[in-house]
Amino acid sequence: MKKSYLILLLFIIAKFVLQYVLISPEYELQRDEYLHLDQANHLAWGYLSVPPVSSWFAWLIKILGNSVFWVKFFPALFGALTMVVVWKAIEELKGDLFACLLASFGLLFSALLRLNMLYQPNSLDVLLWTFFFYILIKYVNTEKVKWLYLAGIAFGIGILNKYNIVFLALGFIPALLITKQRRIFTNPHLYGAVFLVLIIVSPNLFWQYNNGFPVIHHMKELSETQLVNVDRFDFFKAQLLFFIGVTFVILFAFYSLLFYKPFEKFRFFFWGYVITMGLFIFFKAKNYYVIGLYPIYIGFGSVYLGNILKNGWKRFLKPVCILHPIVLFLPIYNISFPNKSPEFIASHKESYKKFGLLRWEDGKDHPLPQDFADMLGWKELAQKVDKEYSRLSKSGNTLVLCDNYGQAGAINYYSTKGIKAVSFNADYINWFDLSKKYKNLIRVKDRPEDELQETGAFFENSVIAGSVTNQFAREKGTTIFSFENAKIDIRKRIQDEIDEVKGAY
Repeated sequence: MKKSYLILLLFIIAKFVLQYVLISPEYELQRDEYLHLDQANHLAWGYLSVPPVSSWFAWLIKILGNSVFWVKFFPALFGALTMVVVWKAIEELKGDLFACLLASFGLLFSALLRLNMLYQPNSLDVLLWTFFFYILIKYVNTEKVKWLYLAGIAFGIGILNKYNIVFLALGFIPALLITKQRRIFTNPHLYGAVFLVLIIVSPNLFWQYNNGFPVIHHMKELSETQLVNVDRFDFFKAQLLFFIGVTFVILFAFYSLLFYKPFEKFRFFFWGYVITMGLFIFFKAKNYYVIGLYPIYIGFGSVYLGNILKNGWKRFLKPVCILHPIVLFLPIYNISFPNKSPEFIASHKESYKKFGLLRWEDGKDHPLPQDFADMLGWKELAQKVDKEYSRLSKSGNTLVLCDNYGQAGAINYYSTKGIKAVSFNADYINWFDLSKKYKNLIRVKDRPEDELQETGAFFENSVIAGSVTNQFAREKGTTIFSFENAKIDIRKRIQDEIDEVKGAY
């Protein structure tokens, strides 16, 4: 094995180790992860929330035992492969070992550690953006048509993973048109690759068509409820922090793409970044949607720095560049990851409060950062629902109906009773089994409100069976209502509500 690949292997090992040790065992999975894992039980070519690829890996995780180890393995794997692709891109750009080391340290100690903690489409999205850019570099250097078709495959899988990758095409097509690389559009194989993309994504397109294109409703809802609140100043600030240890490398990448002669044929990468970022800003995208852009630019910048720091006194700056991402990571390590117990964080809240990490969406400060609080209380909820489900099921079929997808997914993940909880929220609205009559109902509510009076009128007995009591959990106070011996067939009321929700799109 080449010495350089042995070093790369060490980076991969370090990546996996960090991804596992950065999460203290007190924390559970995050609410989105439960939804994506539950999709393994409902395989389809599309979902209301995401395209289908995440469900395929969720199915594989299920086959492997559905343990937390495997849930965390795949995002860590995608993060490690992102480093591998950038390493190979640097070699293709004639970069030296210093360039590979600088880029790898910059990627290892970056926002990717946060992104790769969670089982979501985002980790694979970043990998596929990076792989697509690597393929572009290979095509520009060789002009072999196989790279065009490989780009088509990568882009097609990217769409099936997260529609976000469409911004890559919207940004880089005009970038290619305004540079010398526009000649790629005269190559008939490019259109063969486009056709290949259409073949790959066609099952999802048919699914969207058959289901009334819910992606449009999802995007509209996202825009109205979340993207409308995006602050563009915060968006720009986040760009500086994602890869804080190598932000200077990215800036050198932009300079080199404009003025470094060996990179002249890659100048479209500069304009591709500008246009793509412009689109994200215009549509008020969430800041992390952009992360997939950066790894390849870290590669370009590292190669350029490797060349200008090669001789004379400048070579002594190489260790400084290497140490920079490591040194900046150390303070971030202590506050940006759920590697401390909730009790520790609550007792050292000033360290977190001064960075605004305790401020939640409600504008108030809480004992824990919101992301960390969203990883607590789920197992408690599932265990209490299991207990009540066991009691009620002795007298007949029992439906578990939740307010949100996190509750339903967590119950289904942790349940030892085979519960198939549902919700009118997200994909669960398509997973109701109304083929059987339900005698009992367990209702999991965010807020108690008047549930006993309103729903209890349709059952002979109704009680509060429990609630989430973990003081640090975002779900604290979530209440479990138990309704026994239905006076009516509740399926009609449930179907009416399903129709009302689906009618919105």
